Amino acid sequence: MSIKFGTGGWRAIIGDEFTRANVQLLTAALCRKMKDEGVAERGFLIGYDRRFLSQEAAHWAAEVMAGEGIRCMVVDREAPTPLIMFSVKYYDLSYGMAVTASHNPAIYNGIKVFTKGGRDADEVVTADLERYIDALEEDPDYVPVPFEEGVRAGLIELINPMNQYVDSIIRAVNMDAIRSRGLKVVLDPMYGVSKTALQTILITARCDVDVIHERRDALFGGRLPAPNVKTLIGLQNFVIENHCDIGIATDGDADRLGVIDDAGEFLHPNKILVLLYYYLLKYKGWHGAAVRNIATTHLLDAIAARFGEECYEVPVGFKHISGKMAETGAVIGGESSGGLTVRGHIQGKDGIYAASLLVEMIATTGRKLSEIYKDITDQFGAFEMEERDYKFSNSEKERIHKTLMVDKLLPEFPCEVEKVSYADGCKVYFKNGGWIIGRFSGTEPLIRIFCEMDDLREARRYVELMEDFLNLK
Repeated sequence: MSIKFGTGGWRAIIGDEFTRANVQLLTAALCRKMKDEGVAERGFLIGYDRRFLSQEAAHWAAEVMAGEGIRCMVVDREAPTPLIMFSVKYYDLSYGMAVTASHNPAIYNGIKVFTKGGRDADEVVTADLERYIDALEEDPDYVPVPFEEGVRAGLIELINPMNQYVDSIIRAVNMDAIRSRGLKVVLDPMYGVSKTALQTILITARCDVDVIHERRDALFGGRLPAPNVKTLIGLQNFVIENHCDIGIATDGDADRLGVIDDAGEFLHPNKILVLLYYYLLKYKGWHGAAVRNIATTHLLDAIAARFGEECYEVPVGFKHISGKMAETGAVIGGESSGGLTVRGHIQGKDGIYAASLLVEMIATTGRKLSEIYKDITDQFGAFEMEERDYKFSNSEKERIHKTLMVDKLLPEFPCEVEKVSYADGCKVYFKNGGWIIGRFSGTEPLIRIFCEMDDLREARRYVELMEDFLNLK
């Protein structure tokens, strides 16, 4: 079977497995699942980003929905994935999809499936969907209706829910506080889809807004459309040269966030998550737990404990975070790769909403992000993380998997081990409070190693021990 869902939906190389046939096969499987569940009459929603073939693929999917007699709304312009998730919730639909490969390289595209409330489809839904796909491969009896014909017949409706989405964030953020500050902000959509929504919110709040890398470029300027210390050099330079209060970047589909602070320093996503949780508890007086994935900073745990709250650890994949948030009523949930969400908004990653909250934080506290983060580390200590990615061949993957997950072998670490978890990769917890994890990416052919210690040199040393042990160089 060529269609297999990972931690962030189905992603594949364009022209290899990402083809019209596979997009329509996946959509037909969704149609059958919706009919069997008795929710097809509620309709369906499709949105897409700026990647090569994204709009075309959205139309291919809508053609299948029309052929199956299911009313389908199509967002009539490229749109952020969080807007699409919001719209599934807003229109009270049981299912929807976004055509996107998020932060993957430009040669990829893919599909994210959403369930009721705008949540990422969990593995129960995607495993069931794969069974429908398998059955349809044996008997592909669906007949798509040409897109324009579906529009004329009223089976495909073109919509633009941008106003509803933007207004929902404006209502949730303290716009009066931001208006009073006259902040200077620069945005970097990374050639993606966040500009219209985020610029509208910030200009409404009377911010002075500049934008770089705003045009459509299906090659993303030759860089990975993922906000990190290497890809945000241009944003960093702009912040420094123009004395901005903050630089904000979003990944290709705007569900992840990257930040350059007022001093021109890149803020690791862990720091963004920590800042927002601390702000919501201390400054806004909220109460509730935090949820993080297994490869995200334990500083969240320390903050939660200080305020009498819990911090829950879940496997990688935002569907696990949103599920645990719904279960516990947590205030915030996030991951070290830059995705986070806050209670009361959509139950999925939203870089645009998170960025708006960060701007609110600067405005309401009257303090720089670097100053607030120093307050946190002064209270809770330093939590320093080193993370590295490694490519591998199929044979190497089998060897690494056998070593870590089957034979359960580990390097001789200098620090005493408290416990080891194999719930999602191999995570070693040390008695000094540090930890290290090695796990295979669910969206790219990579193995990732993360280590957190109270000293960055120590974190790097432990990563290099694991690197040498697994022969990853």
